[in-house]
Amino acid sequence: MSGHSKWSKIKRKKGVTDSKRSKVFSKLIKEIQVAVKLGGPDPDSNPRLRLALQNGKGENLPRENVDRAIKKASGTDATDFAEITYEGYAAHGIALFVECTTDNTNRTVANIRSYFNKFNGSLGKTGSLEFMFDHLGVFTFNLPPKMNTDDLELELIDAGADNIDYDEDFVTVTCAREHFGNLQKKIESMKIEVKNAGLQRIPNTTKKLTPVEFQSVMKLIDIIEDDDDVQNVYHNIELTDELLQSLS
Repeated sequence: MSGHSKWSKIKRKKGVTDSKRSKVFSKLIKEIQVAVKLGGPDPDSNPRLRLALQNGKGENLPRENVDRAIKKASGTDATDFAEITYEGYAAHGIALFVECTTDNTNRTVANIRSYFNKFNGSLGKTGSLEFMFDHLGVFTFNLPPKMNTDDLELELIDAGADNIDYDEDFVTVTCAREHFGNLQKKIESMKIEVKNAGLQRIPNTTKKLTPVEFQSVMKLIDIIEDDDDVQNVYHNIELTDELLQSLS
């Protein structure tokens, strides 16, 4: 899990320092719209919407954007989105798992294929790389002031947490997919404000790269993440301190 925690740290820093804030908001709004379309506009009876709103709050998504997204998705002319995944290899044998939400699957697959081709990757068949990633629940939040970490861990483990990782005052908690709902309720009951939560694909094996190789793979990951139809990109790179320093 430590590699995933390092990757989360990179994304937190990038979110603050670069110009991708609008991309983050766009992905959050799309998830809100999909949640409303599938389960209705009431977060009390729609767990997916409640989670999307929680993640929006964690990223400081303006309330007017949230209200507008819910209203739009509740209307008769709401956009129909399809959720699809793509799997393939980047250069140097790095596995990539891409999650998309799109209103035009032809456009999306054409774009994703072009990115892989441009950066010496190869797009595979659906399901071909799924065995390389575990679908786990992941929660990230700041350690609440004055909270005893031993007490925190006992509560979370009792609710289904498998791993708890600390990065300064930031906490990453993982659990089996089937324990996600129970752990979410426990964290809410403890009045912990979550930065981000959801089901993520965590690699069960990782691959080492040199800094030069890492940079070449990151070019592909970055361009995929910039696509408006892409929600998440997962990889199996073994993130070392040397690789993290190469991003500076």
